[in-house]
Amino acid sequence: MTNYLPHPDTEDIALPNVLAALGDETRLTMIAILARNSEKAMSCGQFLQLGSKTALSYHVAKLREAGVIQVRPEGTKRMLTLRRDDLEKRFPGFLDSVVASVDATPDPQQWTGVPETTGGA
Repeated sequence: MTNYLPHPDTEDIALPNVLAALGDETRLTMIAILARNSEKAMSCGQFLQLGSKTALSYHVAKLREAGVIQVRPEGTKRMLTLRRDDLEKRFPGFLDSVVASVDATPDPQQWTGVPETTGGA
């Protein structure tokens, strides 16, 4: 398993790619949840209420490739964080407007998701 996942540099984040990534309801919900979780990283397993592992893997890849999220491998998990500062540099005020438009975003503190484990499978 590789420890490196490619992400676009800040100056390479393109608005059409970001808009395409946020055009999906599941991905938009994921971004809203990450935004409500402040700057804390969340694991992919914490989003299982939104879909299957296969579907979430696809959505995470789309968000990462567009430059919306940072994905950091940590053992067998993938930790997700919102690239808020990078998006703000490229498109001032855009992310806040998008997040504000999402209705009924679940509070990440109320999510059970999959219990976090350390190490192995």
